[in-house]
Formats: sequence, C-alpha cells, structure tokens
Amino acid sequence: MRKSFSYRALTIVALCVVVADQLTKYWILSNFSLYETRAVIPGFFNLVNIRNTGAAFGLFAGNESGWRTLFFGTIALIAVFAIIFLFKHYRQRGSLYVYALSCIAGGAIGNLIDRVRFGAVVDFLDFYVGQYHWPAFNVADSAIVVGVGLFLLGNFIHPEMNESSDKY
Repeated sequence: MRKSFSYRALTIVALCVVVADQLTKYWILSNFSLYETRAVIPGFFNLVNIRNTGAAFGLFAGNESGWRTLFFGTIALIAVFAIIFLFKHYRQRGSLYVYALSCIAGGAIGNLIDRVRFGAVVDFLDFYVGQYHWPAFNVADSAIVVGVGLFLLGNFIHPEMNESSDKY
C-alpha cells in the first residue's frame, strides 16, 4: 500500500515555489529597469524585465481591459481549488503526484500574486536561438510546466492507477 501524503506536504512544496518565484522577481525588479535586457549566454539566454498582461505565452496580452486581471485571477484561484480537490484523490498515488500538484499550485499562486500587485506577470527568462525567441517566462511558469510534466509522467509510468475503481 502506498503512503498517503498530507496537505502539509502540498503546502510546503507550493510555498517553496512561491518563495523562489517571488524572490527571483524581486531581484529582477530591484536590478533591472523595465524592458532592460542583459545577455547571460550570448546567442542563447538573456535576463530581461518585461510584463505579460496576457495568459501563457502572452496570449490575450493586447486585450486592454479592467476585467483582464479579474479574469486571470479567477482562473488562477479556480486552478488552486481544483488542485486541492485533486490532491485528495492523487495523494495516495505517490510523491510524484504530490510534487506535480504542488508545483502547479505554487506556480499559479506566484503568478496570481503578480497579477494582484502589478496587473501583469513579471517575466525575466529569455531563451532564444538567433532571432527566434521562446516567450519570456519566470519561475512560476517553469514550476507549472514541471508539475504538468511530472503529472503526465506519473500517468505514463503507472497507467494501471488511472483505471482504478476509486472515483473523485
């Protein structure tokens, strides 16, 4: 029988993600002016200070509306509550799912803090090759991607768990 993880485990990991996210954003905001770029690995990686007023990859960024922050904030809150609900079911499946859901929750909370404080998300990691740039992102975005990857990996490694008779 697998160990069942407590909500404390979810909270601790998510809190670590939020703290790392907010500390890195604080450093960027303290040391870079808006739109400033500094090459770290020329031709591949820059640190930048930009704001993403939209969703993932800048989607809906051009939509200037007072409702945008409320909309994205609501989506983040719904995601956090959904993760708490899912955690009840997935915590018995092992630590991979605990870390996955914790990373997603921490990332959602980290970006929600930015939306409440600034009306936009602070992004600062800029990877590129030549003139082809991946959209800038941050620690919270990275945690969400890692969390989704871990969740999918768990489902790939243990597909039999997805066919269990226990339902939400």
